[in-house]
Amino acid sequence: MNEERSKILKLQKEVKDVKLNALLEITKAINNNFSTAQLLDLYQEILENRLGVGKLVLFSFDEDWSCILKYGISEAFNHIQFENELLEINEIETISFSKGNFSKSFEIVVPVFHKQIPLAYVLLGDVNEEKIELSAAIKHLPYIQTLTNIIVVAIENKKLFKQNIQRAQINKELELAQNMQQMLFPRELPNNAGLQVSAKYLPHQQVGGDYYDFIKLNNHEFVFCMADVSGKGVAAALLMSNIQATLHSLLNYTHNLKDIVIELNRRVLSNTNREKFVSLFLAKLNTKSQQLTYINAGHNAPVLFYENKFSELVKGSSLLGITENLPIPPVETFNYSSEFTLVCYTDGLTDTNNPQEENIALEAIKDIIRNNHKNATDFINNAIIFYAEEFKGEQDFPDDIALLTLKVTDLGF
Repeated sequence: MNEERSKILKLQKEVKDVKLNALLEITKAINNNFSTAQLLDLYQEILENRLGVGKLVLFSFDEDWSCILKYGISEAFNHIQFENELLEINEIETISFSKGNFSKSFEIVVPVFHKQIPLAYVLLGDVNEEKIELSAAIKHLPYIQTLTNIIVVAIENKKLFKQNIQRAQINKELELAQNMQQMLFPRELPNNAGLQVSAKYLPHQQVGGDYYDFIKLNNHEFVFCMADVSGKGVAAALLMSNIQATLHSLLNYTHNLKDIVIELNRRVLSNTNREKFVSLFLAKLNTKSQQLTYINAGHNAPVLFYENKFSELVKGSSLLGITENLPIPPVETFNYSSEFTLVCYTDGLTDTNNPQEENIALEAIKDIIRNNHKNATDFINNAIIFYAEEFKGEQDFPDDIALLTLKVTDLGF
């Protein structure tokens, strides 16, 4: 009797040593940054060869539930599918499904949770289902649960680490793209007794497809524009950078707005294959002749406040990037003899919704301009953005918003 008890105690000690050594081995593997495949191989070797667990299936969640490890199962489970009844299990229990195939081949399910979120499910069983003795899966269940939690958490941490690296890379790329986009915008805008220009840009994402520019040609001529690429993000920003480079290049050879718009349309077509389009308002201000000339290529009409009346600069052509044969009408001309205020904007402003799903009305923007036209242009921009912020409430802006406000005050400058 004492000899038999000694054998049992010896066997128990050997099993404990096996389990302890296995835990140390797993810990060492994790510290040495073993791959997920290596960790799963070690996990299987411990359960199958050292503890004698006959069969196992491990499901893990990564955007969807999938089987990441299986052994000891029949060909019927070669293409094993996750069964949603598993999601009803939140603690270790024997399998007793009313439907599905798992209850026919496995004894126990071990769920792995993190903050009430399921990370994995392990199905356990023995090959010889005729055995009367207690199965290895049940005999070593607490240890298997501990080992499984360690493995699953290690794999999850590897996923998170990889995601964090990827996220850091993406954020770095977006930061670089954002810095590049900021370089597209003019660094200095006129702010003197005769001409004030201010701009404001609110990207919906870190980078966007809105663009404005103000370019001095000589002491009395300026070209400025407001544009919007369809879509958002880096792709829209890259196309807009190409448009900016093209515009600046063209201005070295011509100041003819019609020729510039035709070439910009050609460039958009060649770069996008009609998959994106661009709205553009392009204008030239001549303070000597007191003329503002413009072409509006499908852009939101800028609002002109002149002699206490509003005009919308809408005339022009269709969007850029739609057709090769862009119909360009004559350049529109506005002659002025007193001061005026012009506000250019992108559709992110007027597409802004309130909680009642109403858009910002253009009349509300006009009221802000009328009430503030004697103030500085940056004050007008800030007043418009403040109104939009109040209007939308807790909701996000639906798109990028760009504002370019110009005011001619002293006609003798």
